Amino acid sequence: MWDWFINFLYAILEGLAGFCGDWGVAVIVLTIIIRIIIMPLMTKSTASSAKMQALQPMMQEIQQRYANDPERQAKEMQKFYADNKFNPLGGCLPMIVQMPVFFGLFSVAKMVPKGEGFLNIVPELSESVSNMIHTTGLAGGAVYILLVVAFGVLTLIPMLMSAKNMPPEQRQSSLFMGIAMAVMMVWVGWKLPAAVILYYDASAIWQVVQQKVVTQRVMDKVKAETEAKLAEQGVDSKIEVVRREKKARPRKKG
Repeated sequence: MWDWFINFLYAILEGLAGFCGDWGVAVIVLTIIIRIIIMPLMTKSTASSAKMQALQPMMQEIQQRYANDPERQAKEMQKFYADNKFNPLGGCLPMIVQMPVFFGLFSVAKMVPKGEGFLNIVPELSESVSNMIHTTGLAGGAVYILLVVAFGVLTLIPMLMSAKNMPPEQRQSSLFMGIAMAVMMVWVGWKLPAAVILYYDASAIWQVVQQKVVTQRVMDKVKAETEAKLAEQGVDSKIEVVRREKKARPRKKG
């Protein structure tokens, strides 16, 4: 099944390369096609994230209220999800859909003809940064290094944009996680084929633009609607969660 998918993906890229006259452009066109296909899923994922942010205080309250009773906590959380028609995994679907293509490109990149790069800027799509530096030196691998640095930066930017909508207590941990993720992506990208990096960079640029133009509007709308529904139910969505204090143990006399 996986071999069939690899051959299918290669056939699509080969057809796009024949139409565009360039394998690198074909990778970018494939990225755009996939992003257009999953746009409805991305919108749904964004709505799910916005709803989660609006419901977060109530979820934290349940977690704290039943902190000493994990079984009751799980039941109350499931009831809370059902009452509010919320799926905590709803935001993961777009990533899951894209993963076969992302991993499939590892194999497809090795099948790209030698000397077929991206507009003569990236001469070998099947080579990684480390291999290009090893064979051509820093000068020959400079463009590859830029692609990998962009790999890390473009991972960080969406997380920085999302952090603006988070409560202050979550914002700092999210920023730290984003920086750590960006550094890890640069480290991982050092060994990835250029075709995979090019796909990710093009996809990430699309995501940044989409998040700037569309995502924020969707999030604001869904958060407002969710908070309005909670207000109708008499629930304060701005409720502050107070952590349960541990009672001091009585000292033994004597």
